[in-house]
Amino acid sequence: MTATTTDVLTFEILDSAEILSLPNIRTLVAGYTGRDEAAVQHHIDELAAIGVSPPPQVPMFYPVELATVTTARQTTVTGAHTSGEVEPVILRHNGRYFLGVGSDHTDRELETVDIGDSKPACPKPVGRKVVEIADWDSFDWDACAARSWVDGVLYQEGTLGNLRTPGNLLRTFAERLGDSGEDLLCFAGTLPLLNGKFTPGHIWDIELTLPDGRTLTHTYTTEGH
Repeated sequence: MTATTTDVLTFEILDSAEILSLPNIRTLVAGYTGRDEAAVQHHIDELAAIGVSPPPQVPMFYPVELATVTTARQTTVTGAHTSGEVEPVILRHNGRYFLGVGSDHTDRELETVDIGDSKPACPKPVGRKVVEIADWDSFDWDACAARSWVDGVLYQEGTLGNLRTPGNLLRTFAERLGDSGEDLLCFAGTLPLLNGKFTPGHIWDIELTLPDGRTLTHTYTTEGH
């Protein structure tokens, strides 16, 4: 699904003055992206126990509109049962690739009814800073570390070593949905919750630390209505 809105996402390359402006970008949330198939199935079984239907395929790619993705520090959500989770974000612009950090903020009540409907129901915050990745095959994806906090409490922590690599994810995406090389933004998966429970909150801090020590961060707040 390619967004047809006139909205434009703008990013800044870390340690550079270069600005990326991405209008009409293809925007996706990838789910069930764990590398260990047994662990993914265990997660699917856990979700089924709380009423979430199993996915028809693994991994899954859920289209969201460009207007859903935001670099704003304040977002509006509907209902009291929404929560975020830190994710690496793969960007492609004019054939160049970049890595960012975002939060797959989701309506957890709607998720038990239809995951596809729950993905665009909340804004998808992303950090404004990104880093360019010249070659995914030589980039040490597994050594990247991600963390999130909700209202100051550590919520997730770990490396990306259990997630599908960008190369694998992009190849699967192309095989399933087709890929003409257009600009792309893809949330690439998340880490287990430290307490095992989705936790609503007001202030969300997310970070992704690269193997060379550089860190991408974003903080956003949610307001209900």
